Amino acid sequence: SYQLNMSTTPACPLIQLKLALTPSASASSKLELANGAAHLFFLVLSSHRCRIDEEVTHKAWLNRSNILFTGTDKWSLDKRVTLVNSNNSDFSIHISKVQVTDEGPYTCTFQAYNKPRITHVYLIVQVPARIVNISKDVSVNEGENVNLFCLAVGRPEPTVTWKDQKCKLPFLACFDGEFLDITEIKRQQGEDYECITNNGVAPPDKRKVKVTVNYPPMITDVKNMPAQLGKTAILRCEAMAVPTASFEWYRDDHRPVENDNTLRIKNEKTRSLLLFTNVTDKHFGNYTCFASNRLGASNASMLLFRKLSHTHGVRMCTHTSSRSLFHHCCHFCHPISPSSVLPSPLSLLISSCHH
Repeated sequence: SYQLNMSTTPACPLIQLKLALTPSASASSKLELANGAAHLFFLVLSSHRCRIDEEVTHKAWLNRSNILFTGTDKWSLDKRVTLVNSNNSDFSIHISKVQVTDEGPYTCTFQAYNKPRITHVYLIVQVPARIVNISKDVSVNEGENVNLFCLAVGRPEPTVTWKDQKCKLPFLACFDGEFLDITEIKRQQGEDYECITNNGVAPPDKRKVKVTVNYPPMITDVKNMPAQLGKTAILRCEAMAVPTASFEWYRDDHRPVENDNTLRIKNEKTRSLLLFTNVTDKHFGNYTCFASNRLGASNASMLLFRKLSHTHGVRMCTHTSSRSLFHHCCHFCHPISPSSVLPSPLSLLISSCHH
């Protein structure tokens, strides 16, 4: 509770009493403001004490022009306002469950030695900052503009700050104001953005908005892989995309790759695997990974080639024709069948060389 002793000297100035509405586990009441926003006010007690040092004949408490008490007679219909003390030296009132509407001037007046005496107190009610409206989670395509808002109330008026959760973007690490505008958003900016409001009355109120940035697949991990007959082998294709990409595999003659007893396709969240459980001659060749979502597609090719047991005769042979390939790397290089060749004229193949 709050108590205020007020001087009865004529020179007594106007006194301001700041009263904060803070959480209490014991009781609470709810107040609907004019704008329809619900504010929860917790049990707070306020006492106004008028200490009297002279012989008094009449006394009264007023709120603005409304009479609360005259002596021990209560004029106010508000049950929250009660009289604490009423004697020749103390005339105090008590307000429970303080509300914003209780803010304002209070006046203690009394008659002493045929002279009126007046003492004033001004009650200021503080309300913790609270977010009352904020943007919903949003999903946009890369390159679009994003506009977020965060509206807060409180007494005194609170500040509003937007915070970049990943802290990857210096210009968005901390942005003051109710509105956050992002122009031509990038995929790296898809994250949670936190709105923080504070007015120093209570701990800050915080809420987050999730911004999802959609973009087409981009294949990031493609490697040619060696394999031995009768052994296992894996070709990997990883693609970053939002929404998550779907994967398809094709052979060099554009045939779709399908599961069989020696080959299995395993699709994970961001990648697809070709699992060879028993490599045979038919498995060697070029494979194309195709990743797609509703925004676009991407593809990349890779080679599953035979790993030689003797490496001293291995050379890199440049592909110069899509139909046949001859290149002297030692004494000569065996022709490579078209099924083993990448479709690009700049692709590299490995062939066995004989001395």
